[in-house]
Amino acid sequence: MTIYRGERSRQFPSKISTTSFVKLYILHLLRDKTYYGNEIIDEIKLRLNNKWEPSPGMVYPLLRELEEEGYVTGWWEEPDKRSIRRYKLTDKGFEHYKVILLMYKPVFEDSLYIIKTVLKDIYNIDI
Repeated sequence: MTIYRGERSRQFPSKISTTSFVKLYILHLLRDKTYYGNEIIDEIKLRLNNKWEPSPGMVYPLLRELEEEGYVTGWWEEPDKRSIRRYKLTDKGFEHYKVILLMYKPVFEDSLYIIKTVLKDIYNIDI
């Protein structure tokens, strides 16, 4: 397990915040095509087999923040109605995605190790 600043982590099982995880997933999805907010929520839920989904109260502020930072660009499908805002990844956003992708990989690996060890030790399940 990775130890940061010489201290033990008291957060379990991961050292990545839900917000950081959702930000990474949003950027990951936007690499391949455009999405609007509810599509992002539905796609994450689908990919996680309905085990978890981010809330709109997390996704929409993150999309606004990512747009302000220049990582995504957004536009209204019907500008007069302003009901559906689609987003796509910018070149700057793709560069940022590559950085955080590498940064969070060890965190996910540590989390996976913890979960696999618990399942084996406590539940006698080998994965």
